[in-house]
Amino acid sequence: MSTRRSILGAALAAAALLSGHAAADTAYPQGPSTMIVPFPAGGPTDVLARIVSQQLAETWKHPVIVDYKPGASTMLGTAAVAKAAPDGYTIGVVNPAYVINPSLQKKLPYKNEDLAAVTQLIRVPLAIAANPQAPFDTLEQMIEYAKRHPDAVTFASPGTGGTSHLAGALLARQAGVELTHIPYKGSAPAHTDVIGGRVMVMIDPIFSLMPHIQSGRLKMLATTGTQREPAYPNYATVAEKYPGFAVQAFIGLVVPAGTPAPIIDKIQRDAAAALALPAVKQRVEGLGMAIVASRPAEFEAQIKAETAQWAQVIREAKIELQD
Repeated sequence: MSTRRSILGAALAAAALLSGHAAADTAYPQGPSTMIVPFPAGGPTDVLARIVSQQLAETWKHPVIVDYKPGASTMLGTAAVAKAAPDGYTIGVVNPAYVINPSLQKKLPYKNEDLAAVTQLIRVPLAIAANPQAPFDTLEQMIEYAKRHPDAVTFASPGTGGTSHLAGALLARQAGVELTHIPYKGSAPAHTDVIGGRVMVMIDPIFSLMPHIQSGRLKMLATTGTQREPAYPNYATVAEKYPGFAVQAFIGLVVPAGTPAPIIDKIQRDAAAALALPAVKQRVEGLGMAIVASRPAEFEAQIKAETAQWAQVIREAKIELQD
């Protein structure tokens, strides 16, 4: 008798738990939500955020307001998310700065543990391209040239401590060569100097470099993904020469830690459904982004792995911490 009561009690408890999760899921949202973008309006991150927020608003029948909080290498906006109520009504947009800043910044106004992963929306492979007059035409030739001419190979990036800079530092470490980093304030001036021959090489998102490659103003050396990009199958990856090398930018969503799991799951599911819409998929891929729409646990694992990887690169490359 007691055994039957125990089984019945356990079943009722499980049913209550499941119904509670379902209620939390179906009841959310009941009003407007805010999506915080830690960048100014107009860039690729903003474009994707507006696409996703518009689709979520249509699905939820409530507004999703995009709130721009640029500054301090994305820390200003991300800190605002970390300090918000954990109720699902504040969603943060993050990019690789989220996994780099813990090791690069002297003072971080939050801990990544203050936030919960929702989904990696997209990935963006990087490309390594060179001035057409550079004395090498492939990645392998560039490395051999760097070995014969220490410190002669210069590479530009949009700024110190960004994904492009760290990709170059990681490549130098794995190849056992010295690559001289030339930081710029953004991609445009860096492109200008590489095209003009003042710097040999540029590392940047492939969608940013492809117009220059297609016009012949730059030549492609390699891409940095785990495999060749379907849109550019003729371009080799760094991993083909150095197995295990993988650097890709990403854009994802986070919420304050403590947000109920059913709400996190709902945001992820609805964002994934939005990205799967044919018109949205075509638009996003037209921006040079590859859709991922990972589950929360998958994104959390990625965050931890990349945070550890960049901490090691920053330490071993002796990259100066930023104020």
